[in-house]
Amino acid sequence: MLPPNSQTAYPFAPPVCLSCMTDHDHPSPLQAEVQRPWRRFLDEYEPLRPDLYRYCRFLTRSPWDAEDLVQDVLARAFVTLGGANEPPPNPRAWLFRVASNHWINQTKRWRTTPANFAEPSVETDPRGPREAAGSLVAQLAPQERAALVLKEVFDFSLEEIAEALSTSVGAVKAALHRGRGKLAEPEETRVGAAPPAVLDAFCAAFNARDIDAITALLLDDVMLEFPGLHTDFGREAARRALGATMFHAFAFVAPEWRQGLAEASARFELRTHRGEPLVVAWWQHDDGEAVRAFARVECEDGRITRMCTYFHTPEAVAEVCRELGLPCRTNGYRFWW
Repeated sequence: MLPPNSQTAYPFAPPVCLSCMTDHDHPSPLQAEVQRPWRRFLDEYEPLRPDLYRYCRFLTRSPWDAEDLVQDVLARAFVTLGGANEPPPNPRAWLFRVASNHWINQTKRWRTTPANFAEPSVETDPRGPREAAGSLVAQLAPQERAALVLKEVFDFSLEEIAEALSTSVGAVKAALHRGRGKLAEPEETRVGAAPPAVLDAFCAAFNARDIDAITALLLDDVMLEFPGLHTDFGREAARRALGATMFHAFAFVAPEWRQGLAEASARFELRTHRGEPLVVAWWQHDDGEAVRAFARVECEDGRITRMCTYFHTPEAVAEVCRELGLPCRTNGYRFWW
């Protein structure tokens, strides 16, 4: 997950190994050995992802931070499970514990101010509707927030909350009392600055299918990140990824998730969400257009430096589209089937 004070607004391509499709189809022996237990782990734990996302969403201040926390938790849970003598008796509660501990540790290291793409300026973006107000729970200290969500949303007992937060029942009672006392305070809202011009240029170049113009907007060592799946670097990787997004959506969406998807119909549009510019990706379907992904983009000196794509993240995509009032279709959790 990105620290809350990082500059972000992250375009996308389907989350696959973009360096070379042949390499993806024929992994190395070591990669194949690692993939087997990881995919077996996902087979068992993916049914818990909606509840895990919901919990992480209450802890964090945005859908993308919640999704990134989910990915961190799954990775940590996989490693921890590999070294355990026996599986956890309650996998759902165990995942919540991993999430709680990881998130509380993160907040100790990061500033608590929410992420902004840029400092507020006089000129604001007229395209987006008023940003959605964050949860009041976001005002609370980390342990207060986690305790209150586990109690009020997931109906954990005091003993279960204490176990999940690695603390005592007395400390849980105190955190609940403090947290409930703070919820009457109104939360401050934010207005985002106008997005950088490079984002408008990027969307226009993509929609014109001008891959050379797109590439010229990227930093030489641009980073492409697909939460939970893959990270790649460089203009050539980005060029291949964005070209695949334009023309080859079927390669990255399992048949049961296509829902009338038209193969080469992707278009990008810039929207403002919670004070931050996002690139949303529309595709045409038999019954009309719908958003299937969104991206946050970091920019510096008129160039794109980092792109983070939320494609196989159904809860995050659905929440962003719901808050923006956009129709959406989701793509499941995986690109393999």
